[in-house]
Amino acid sequence: MTDSDARKEFDNGLILFKAGSILRALGHFERSMDAQPTSLCASYYAYCMAKERGHVTKGVALCREALAQEPGNPVHYLNLARIHLLGPNKEDALKVLREGIQHAPDPELAALLAMVGVRKPPVMSFLHRDNPINKFLGILLKRLGMR
Repeated sequence: MTDSDARKEFDNGLILFKAGSILRALGHFERSMDAQPTSLCASYYAYCMAKERGHVTKGVALCREALAQEPGNPVHYLNLARIHLLGPNKEDALKVLREGIQHAPDPELAALLAMVGVRKPPVMSFLHRDNPINKFLGILLKRLGMR
């Protein structure tokens, strides 16, 4: 496969990715990575692989490599945060989004950060957030409109 074929595969994968067809995009990114790996393709491939095949750890590693090669590209931060959101690592996703906004301000990063949201502090700060008392008081105060 030539460089132009690899670029076409990447472009087709990107079109499918933006259309929401992650599984079909995965095949195109995979072929592009086999022919000519780039950090941008690796970033998208990492997210697709994590989402469709469940390889979250491998996806995080691949996306971090892409980020190390191009730290100013907001796409890498966005895809890494998306991968973290697939698992139980919401805090890691928030860290990546905040770091991405500092290094490469981007409206997509800001939108995802707003969507993920920031949690309010626990009602009783001396208790852990998962403490049943904090949970109960938080729910109660929210229903009463006081939080």
